[in-house]
Amino acid sequence: MTDQYSADRYCVIGNPIAHSKSPEIHAAFAATSGQDLVYERCLAPLDGFAGTVRRLVAEGYRGANVTVPFKLEAAAIATRLSARARLAGAVNTLRFEGGEIVGDNTDGPGLVADIVRNAGVALAGKRVLLLGAGGAARGIVLPFLEQGPAAIVIANRTRATADALVEQFAAHASHPGQVSAVGMDAIEGVFDVVVNATSASLAADMPPVPAASFGPDTLAVDIMYGKEPSQFMEFAALHGAAVRDGLGMLVEQAAEAFALWRGVRPATMPVLVQLRSSL
Repeated sequence: MTDQYSADRYCVIGNPIAHSKSPEIHAAFAATSGQDLVYERCLAPLDGFAGTVRRLVAEGYRGANVTVPFKLEAAAIATRLSARARLAGAVNTLRFEGGEIVGDNTDGPGLVADIVRNAGVALAGKRVLLLGAGGAARGIVLPFLEQGPAAIVIANRTRATADALVEQFAAHASHPGQVSAVGMDAIEGVFDVVVNATSASLAADMPPVPAASFGPDTLAVDIMYGKEPSQFMEFAALHGAAVRDGLGMLVEQAAEAFALWRGVRPATMPVLVQLRSSL
């Protein structure tokens, strides 16, 4: 049995945090990969994130995941950022090592892994529609570009926000026009992959994406997840697309964080199946 006082300690910091599935995910990863660690939930006061991180460091924790609403603060408190975290402007994974707080963002790589490995859909050479230009979208663009898509079209209600995102990532594009922006009312054509990175599904709402964006060869992914399909997923399926929610992304971003901490990449499919059955 793991001794919680001798094992390496990690946690997920958020507010609220009781709903987080991260402890179950990381406990399963540790069990299947033979890693000796303890992973807990950590409720931080809304005005006390930095103090919470300092306490965890002082108590000898090795790292932490960060969830709503602290991902921007986590980027600010980090003494060093990965390239993808710096571009995203947000951090969901912290490593405490050698007196440093190293910030990373595994959300985008988690989504890529779920699409490419779990769904079996390559992103190379594909047309991708990214709905939304907020924090979630910011973490997705670079990992998607690294897959070599033909085009990423970022659609947002406020066109200027999407334009700013395109400008930020233009230097990472492999060819002119690989990343472009449109307003939600100007989306045209059929896409191979459509990602809903808006917050619409949190409010059981639907982003204003046209039906013509979807076809029989389209994969539509909502980064939110739940027991029932979101309105976005139902709409996409109605118009011929294969659909996927964000549960796979949740598990895969956790696996990426686990690998950063432990140097071991855990098997994700058994955990994904287990989580799906418990929703």
